[in-house]
Amino acid sequence: MPTSHYPDWESFEFPAAAEADPDPDPDPGAADAPVAFCADLSPASVLGAYRRGIIPLPVSDEYLRTLNEFRYEDRVAAGTIGIVGDEGADPYWVAWWSPDPRPVIGAGDVHLGRNVRKRLRRDALTTSADVAFREVAEGCREGREPRWLTDPLLETLVELHGAGWAHSFEVWRGDELVGGAMGIGIDGIISGDSLFGRQPGAAAIAVADMSARLVASGGALIDAQWDGPLLRSLGAVPMARERYLQLLDRPAEPLSLPGGRLPAERLLPAV
Repeated sequence: MPTSHYPDWESFEFPAAAEADPDPDPDPGAADAPVAFCADLSPASVLGAYRRGIIPLPVSDEYLRTLNEFRYEDRVAAGTIGIVGDEGADPYWVAWWSPDPRPVIGAGDVHLGRNVRKRLRRDALTTSADVAFREVAEGCREGREPRWLTDPLLETLVELHGAGWAHSFEVWRGDELVGGAMGIGIDGIISGDSLFGRQPGAAAIAVADMSARLVASGGALIDAQWDGPLLRSLGAVPMARERYLQLLDRPAEPLSLPGGRLPAERLLPAV
């Protein structure tokens, strides 16, 4: 099979399951691979990928770029990992992933543990949405190496925030930002990119606030993207990629979320 090249995300096609890897590597982790490489991190490219359930993971240095090429060039040559965009650009700086299955949380279905509920009762926290996007993004990448939220991707997300597509959720203790989450909102779905907490429970509270505001806007689902213990504890369950893509298969509109600073204690489950 020749290299699969697509001019843009609208024309991109996922490889058929039977074609996923004709000569699988004996390494049990070998099937975990990006669906494409694409050098274009412009707002149009990033939004186009999210509309197809695909998320970018750029690398921050030459070593990691070379590692991408070393690991995946055979699959690119075989056509099981696509190349999207300008054929003259170096695509290995940005891998684009679409987990299958992917963890999702129904709007209003976030589960908060006992310790987080205690903090909601005693810490006088407040939450807001879309008032400190860049600060939340910086919080999501601070102290994380290698850094997936590179400067070019950050600037793209800031542009998408200004256009109404990217959203932030802030957790405050007084005037101090102690936690947050961010993601891309398309129609009734938020694809959650990252979260952080500077005090115990703050990241979980940011996800609960995201869920509550999504419910208020008539939304349906949080795409948690990557499986993990924290997300499972918050109520994430796996959904087949094919089903998730069906939910995205409609004209895209920005998600309108209620703003305003609100007491975090309202996120406690009703007794």
